[in-house]
Amino acid sequence: MSFAAILDNLRWKKSVLLRRFERLITPKSDAELEALAQESRALTGQNFGRTMRLFAPLYLSNECINNCRYCGFSRDNPILRVTLNLDQVLAEARHLAEQGFRQILLVAGEHPKFVSGNYLSDCVRALAPSFSSISIEVGPMETDEYAPLVAAGAEALVVYQETYDRHVYAEMHTSGPKRDFNWRLDCPVRGYDAGFRRIGIGALLGLARWQAEAVALAAHLEYLLKRCWQAQISVSLPRLRPAAGGFVPSFTMSDRELAQLICALRVTFPQIGIVLSTRERAALRDALVPLGITMMSAGSHTEPGGYTNQGEANLHRTVRGRIIAPEFTNGSARVATGQFAISDDRSPSQIAAALSRHGLEPIWKDWDQALVAS
Repeated sequence: MSFAAILDNLRWKKSVLLRRFERLITPKSDAELEALAQESRALTGQNFGRTMRLFAPLYLSNECINNCRYCGFSRDNPILRVTLNLDQVLAEARHLAEQGFRQILLVAGEHPKFVSGNYLSDCVRALAPSFSSISIEVGPMETDEYAPLVAAGAEALVVYQETYDRHVYAEMHTSGPKRDFNWRLDCPVRGYDAGFRRIGIGALLGLARWQAEAVALAAHLEYLLKRCWQAQISVSLPRLRPAAGGFVPSFTMSDRELAQLICALRVTFPQIGIVLSTRERAALRDALVPLGITMMSAGSHTEPGGYTNQGEANLHRTVRGRIIAPEFTNGSARVATGQFAISDDRSPSQIAAALSRHGLEPIWKDWDQALVAS
């Protein structure tokens, strides 16, 4: 059975585990939330020790054929765009390696003209000698399209459903292949069948009521833990941030509610990874770290070429999908437009130092392909 059928019947049929999860995300008193946090902290220590995996996103391209109302890369946004060539990707990667990273996430908008399967495979193959863990977050593919990426050295697939509410999903995605809700929903399973050993999912919090999204997300986790039982499953909880296009979310989620959701997920799913990105401000990230987080991004840039100013000569602007020459005013930055604004702008070394002050060990590498080499 596909997860789509489970999701569509979720209102009437929930497992015992999901009903327990629902109770964990109902409003709590201060004392109840503190007890939940302590349980979450203990379970995290039991299953992951006092460690924190660090990674960095490497944006390859901000070209996109989808119109997504909340995304800075949306096709109709008149932004500065670029797709890095292989030499430029390697220059960005060298910078990240010098910062200590051995785990990177390759990110790109969905545009087959600029970001083909061969391009992605070439990038992964070129980066594999320098990075022990390469994840990809790109437009959904067929299983046989993912297989060459796995063969080239990619080990993890990240795909966020954005929202599990079909009605909201249709409103947010007005054109492009991303409009196909079920195609995206089944993507993690296709990736698993292709051989990815890590699968990451998530919901973009702010598009619908967070409690409803959380229950659907938990149901998806429960399904994937059974269907993709040989993979490590992780979840991200990104809250909407300002981006090109000026989208204003209809729903909000407080810091307290975010902390409660992290703890509820940890108590319900003790062995999943929980990812916290630089979308959140530094002080909040430091406070959330001990509660259940197992993986953090650091020193992030969400624009292609953002680490070393690569791609300036190839910048162009798009207006409703049509490419035009860029125009610059004196003093204006000649860099591609980012997907969204980050909030924690500390350097990787500063974040590593903050983790150490909390008694956590920053982990730059926890896996090597040699472990499974024949």
